Amino acid sequence: MKTRDLGRTGLQVSEIGFGAWGLGATLWRGVSDEQGADTVRAALDAGVTFIDTALAYGDGHSERIVGRAAPAATIATKIPPNGGGWPAQPDSNIDEVFPAAYVRACTERSLANFGRPAIDVQQFHVWHDVWLDQQGWKATRAEMEKLKAEGRVRHWGISINDHAPETALRALQDPIFESAQVIYNIFDRSPEKELFSLARERGLGIIVRVPFDEGALTGAIRPDTAFPEGDWRHRYFRGDRREQAAKRADRLRELLGDEAKTLPELALRFILSRPEAPTVIPGMRRPEHARANAAVADGRPLSAALLQRLEAHAWDKNWYVD
Repeated sequence: MKTRDLGRTGLQVSEIGFGAWGLGATLWRGVSDEQGADTVRAALDAGVTFIDTALAYGDGHSERIVGRAAPAATIATKIPPNGGGWPAQPDSNIDEVFPAAYVRACTERSLANFGRPAIDVQQFHVWHDVWLDQQGWKATRAEMEKLKAEGRVRHWGISINDHAPETALRALQDPIFESAQVIYNIFDRSPEKELFSLARERGLGIIVRVPFDEGALTGAIRPDTAFPEGDWRHRYFRGDRREQAAKRADRLRELLGDEAKTLPELALRFILSRPEAPTVIPGMRRPEHARANAAVADGRPLSAALLQRLEAHAWDKNWYVD
C-alpha cells in the first residue's frame, strides 16, 4: 500500500482509504455489523490506514463500528447539518446549521462513539461560502480554534456539497481548513476546474469520495438490478437511470486491458493518477472488495493516452437532488 501526505496536515494516509457510510445500517442495507467490522479489519490487513465516517451515518452507528474495529487508524468524521438539510442552501444561516455549541456537542458525541481523545480530521458535512459573510461564522470559527487548542480536533476540513466544488472555494483559503472532501470520478470532473489548483496552492489534503458513482462505475448496476428494501439507491437509480448507468459502464469496458483489468480498478487508478488526490475512500462492505481495492494502490498511474480517452466519458448529472 502506497501512502501520501494529506496536504499540509502532516498526516500520512493510505492511497486507498475506507468510506464507512455503508456501515451505518440505515440507508445502505444487506450487510450485518459483523460483516462490516470484518471488512474494516480486512482493509487494515491490506494496508489501509485512513477511514472516513460521519456522525450522521446511522446516528453514530458507523463511528462505533470503526472505533471498535480500527482503534489505531487515522480517522476522519463529519458534523451533520443541524436539523438536516443536504446540500447546504445559499439562503441558509450558519447560526442555524452549525452554531458554535452544536459543533462542540457533535464533536464530543463522535469522540465518545470512537472511544478516542481526539479526532484526526473533523469536517463539516455540508458547506456554503455564504456563511463566511454572516456574523455567526465568527463564533463557530472561534469554537473550532478552541477544540483544536484543546486537542479534541487535530485538523479541520470541509465535505463539499455534491458536484459543487465552487461552494467552498472561499472557505478553503482560510488556514483553519486543511482538507477538502469532494466527489471526483470518471464521470464528475468538476474538481479539475478550480479546486485542484487551489489545493496545490494552499496545500489542501483532498479526500476523494464516490469513486464508483454509487456503483455505476463498477458495472454492477444493470437495468434489472434490485436493491434491498429501504436502501437509498432505489431513489438514486430510479426510473431509467439503471439502464443509463449500464450503458455508460459498458462503453468503459472497452478500455479495459493491461492498465486496468476491471471497472473498479479503472475507476480507482483514474483518481490516483492525480497528484492532488492523496487518498480515495471507496465504500466497502465485504472483505473481498476491501482487498481488491487496496491492491490498486501499487504506485502505477494510468497512461496519458488512456487518461485522454477517459475525457470523453465525463457525464454532467446530479442524481442526489434531481
